This record gives sequence, structure tokens and C-alpha cells, in this order.
Amino acid sequence: MARKHSKHGSYGDLPDVDEEAPAPAVPCWLCGRPTGKTIVWHHPVPKSRGGREVVPMHGICQQTLIANFTNSELQRFGMDVEGLLAHPAVRKFVDWVANKDPDFTAPIAKKQR
Repeated sequence: MARKHSKHGSYGDLPDVDEEAPAPAVPCWLCGRPTGKTIVWHHPVPKSRGGREVVPMHGICQQTLIANFTNSELQRFGMDVEGLLAHPAVRKFVDWVANKDPDFTAPIAKKQR
């Protein structure tokens, strides 16, 4: 048998939620720009090296780290963004991408080893 009145009140009591309000943009861990539609969850310490924490990044920023560092090097840096930014190739990339759109993407050349 159906109840005449809800036990928990009506939905009319809920505050109005603005459907069009965008979620706040999460800043990229490497470059600090707001992330766009696509967020890559990157392991600063690779999973193969015991890393468990993830940080939000742009895909292009993650590709730059992978192209310039080995897993062993990334393990040594850990969560130290400043150490990564001290690397000349990464600093050059971050300065270049600073004024690009959050959803900007481009192919990244692999480092010659």
C-alpha cells in the first residue's frame, strides 16, 4: 500500500541548483594552468616504482614528462614539481605552453637516449 506522504519530506525543500554552473577548473600539477575537458590522472612516482598518489595533469604535460624522464628519474623526483621544472627541456615546454588553451594538444617528440 502506498503512503500518502513521504517519510523524508518533499523534493521541493531542496535548494535550487544552478545546472549551468561549471565545476571549478582543477590546476595542472606541472604547468599550473587550469585543466580543460580532459584530465589525465598521472602517477608522479610510477606505479612500477611503488607510486600510489595521482595528480591532475594535461595530456600534453604528461607526455612531456614521459618523453624527458625515465621511471627511475621520476621516482627520484617524487612529488617535487620544482625539481622537474629545473630541467631545461621541461622549463622550456612549460614557458611555451603557458598561453595555450587548456585543451591544447600537440605531438611530443621522444627524447633520444
